[in-house]
Amino acid sequence: MIRYWLTPPDDPEREETIKSVCRLYEQAPSLAEQGERTLSTDELTGVQALERKHPGLPLVAGKVERREFENIRHGTRTFIVSRDVVTGEIVAPFCGPTRTEADFLAHLQEVLKTDLKTIRWHVVCDCLNTHQSESLVRWGASLSGIEEDLGVKGESGILASMVSRAAFLSDPIHKVVFHYTPKHSSWLNQIEIWLSILVCKLLKRGSFASVEDLQVKVLADHSTMTTGRWPSLSNGPIKERLERFRPHWNSRDKTPTIPVRPYVGSFAVAYLDCLLTQPRGVRLAHHTFIFPKTS
Repeated sequence: MIRYWLTPPDDPEREETIKSVCRLYEQAPSLAEQGERTLSTDELTGVQALERKHPGLPLVAGKVERREFENIRHGTRTFIVSRDVVTGEIVAPFCGPTRTEADFLAHLQEVLKTDLKTIRWHVVCDCLNTHQSESLVRWGASLSGIEEDLGVKGESGILASMVSRAAFLSDPIHKVVFHYTPKHSSWLNQIEIWLSILVCKLLKRGSFASVEDLQVKVLADHSTMTTGRWPSLSNGPIKERLERFRPHWNSRDKTPTIPVRPYVGSFAVAYLDCLLTQPRGVRLAHHTFIFPKTS
């Protein structure tokens, strides 16, 4: 038996970056009271519109539900999704054939249109190049009233490199502040959990006659997109609810040690609810959750 292993990247700031994102999650409710919203954002690319060639067979006594193996391919779509960390609301989801810097910018522009009263937006995302693009820098500068010369992409000034652009986009005084997760740390982004639920509950079970059918079903399904909400810290006693899952978690050989507050754990509860309702044999080890210590 052999398992894959990913050597951690050589990033001296990785631990501090992880802690800063976790602090942002913890502070999100208090920031919301001050008129600042926190979003967890990412893309789900290459989603196939697969139509099952024949109907599936339902669950019957002594046999599991069976799904047709052969399918007809109708193309793909990309979804860009932002989740409000405090309320659990999915904000202005985007669907289209591509995932370009223009698509990501268009999504964020629509997000900001949903709440004109918010004084600052915090966006947690990975360090993909489309999340650190020239158009994003120019848009962010315009929103913040910055009129200085931004330089030339790949040559000079703020636009010179991805590093310089990321540093500018992460400036805490801007109207939109980006918080980038470290390389190979997508598990830190809460929207990844939500996207896994979307795949588990809808995409793997669905049959889609066209890309338009795929788009309509994803955007219309109340449990997956437009009104899908998950628990926040204010919705219940998180420590007590986590105890339900602790036996499953502690049975693992290794437990991550990065300190994450209960607010992060609250969203994990919703995902574990989803996992534990699936057929026996689901490998919880594949999913990274870090539970707060209970006293």
